Amino acid sequence: MAACGSFGDLLAARFFLGLFEGGCLPLFSIITSQWYRRSEQPLRVAAWYGTNGLATMVASALSYGLGHIPSDRLESWQIIFLFVGLVTIISAPFVYWKLDDDIPSARFLSAEDKPKAVERLRANQTGTGSREFKMGHILELVLEPKTYLWLALSMLLNVGAAVTNTFGPLIIGGLGFDKYTASLLNIPFGCLQFIVILWSSWMAKRFRIKSVVLFCIVLPVIAGLAMLYTISHTKAHEGALLGGYYLLAFLFGGNPLIVAWIVGNTAGTTKKSVVMSAYNAASSAGNIVGPLLFNSADAPTYHPGLKGVLGIFVALAACTILQAANLLFLNKLQERKRVKNGKSAKLVDHSMEDKYHDADEQLDEVVGGVDGAPPTHRERLGEHAFEDLTDRQNDEFVYIY
Repeated sequence: MAACGSFGDLLAARFFLGLFEGGCLPLFSIITSQWYRRSEQPLRVAAWYGTNGLATMVASALSYGLGHIPSDRLESWQIIFLFVGLVTIISAPFVYWKLDDDIPSARFLSAEDKPKAVERLRANQTGTGSREFKMGHILELVLEPKTYLWLALSMLLNVGAAVTNTFGPLIIGGLGFDKYTASLLNIPFGCLQFIVILWSSWMAKRFRIKSVVLFCIVLPVIAGLAMLYTISHTKAHEGALLGGYYLLAFLFGGNPLIVAWIVGNTAGTTKKSVVMSAYNAASSAGNIVGPLLFNSADAPTYHPGLKGVLGIFVALAACTILQAANLLFLNKLQERKRVKNGKSAKLVDHSMEDKYHDADEQLDEVVGGVDGAPPTHRERLGEHAFEDLTDRQNDEFVYIY
């Protein structure tokens, strides 16, 4: 980026930047699901996704500091790109060295601990990964309504996120501050973003209902947009406008919740990989569409764009309710499938509990004992957890909403 000298150069560099960045979120999500139980995943996702908030704070301070370096050869933005690019290059080999691929190859686990680490994931019913690419998983994914609701949640949320990228700097700049002070005013926004991500993910872990938490964090965003839409853009209302802008930070609590929600409700390595890639594509599409809602002719209030984004977040709240209802319905279908297979309809989802339960404590469940006939055998729950079955193929899978 720092070497670019024209718009075409920047466009090409940004294309390849996006191309290589595209794998980050899906891969981070899969890594999280292969190491942690479903009850542990929201906070782990928040731990790495929350660094977006820290990055906003650090980038604002860096922009202020590095932007003041006098140079006849380099523009201030080139100096910033050179610095963060160098940090990326230096840190990459360290991550490659320290981050183990999976539990069986983990260097920090003893031969005795590795089977334990795998066994504690049995209750997830999502396996620990497979190197085989299965077309059946993709077909199931394409035919499921919940796939398209995931994509809708991703795209709607990230269309709204474009408000902070496009409209935020215009608001702060419109308050009369110079560009360096304006960059510092993004530090509280990044701090709030980080806090919201951790708080919302902790709430999802504490109460085990991601849909309700997601719905609740959309409300402050709607309030912030309403403030920006209704409050006149005058000197006297600078504080209120800035407050409305800061409320938009709540929307960043949505992405880690949706990621953890998808990961927790998708089994099968191929299916999970593809759905997370589709999620990332929808997120990128949202970031493309978002800025198009704001036209420079509507400055300084940008009422048409704000009205559109306000409607988008209302639709996001509605899709959250629809997905929760859909997952509840899928659990009913799973119960019918279990009864048909000679098992109990209701299962205790130990993957969502803080305390670990050994699978041997969960001896079934009658298998084969249909219509009053004696059981042919008994099996423990999670017997097929590591067979790379999808959530629809495994009748013991319990959807979380």
